[in-house]
Amino acid sequence: MKRFPKHIPCHVYLDDQIYFITARTIKAKRFFNNEEKIRILSNKIILTVEKFNLKLFAWSVLMNHYHLLFLLKNGNKLPAIIRSINGGASYDLNKFENMPGRQIWWNYWDYCIRDEDDFYKHFNYIHSNPIKHGLVKNHEELKDYEFSSFKDYYKEYGTEKLMDFF
Repeated sequence: MKRFPKHIPCHVYLDDQIYFITARTIKAKRFFNNEEKIRILSNKIILTVEKFNLKLFAWSVLMNHYHLLFLLKNGNKLPAIIRSINGGASYDLNKFENMPGRQIWWNYWDYCIRDEDDFYKHFNYIHSNPIKHGLVKNHEELKDYEFSSFKDYYKEYGTEKLMDFF
């Protein structure tokens, strides 16, 4: 039996599934440590969502990782989606910093959502992540955090309805 290193998770490619994705930078280094750099990654995520016509439910970008929650119709597209985000963001960031060929991403983890409770658990986790990592202090500040879908839900539902999700 072939043994795989611990850092390579097995990936599951299922059709018509809601996926929770986490991708982390190599050695958790904070490559995306200012607004310009974090915007590079955020823009690559949005472009990839459009390119692959994904139904995006939640996203959050931090200095050394990101989280996504989306519906994937064709599970076999998952590696191409991750390559588009990670490869594209690496290329753009390395070009921005004049560091061609530098490795940025360590790996990604995927998880298929099991039911509605599981969906909201991950939905809330993604949106609370900027608070957890000290980028904002609370949900009030989170509504102004540019690099998360929380602000979009806030605009659509307002505080009272949005807090029902949490």
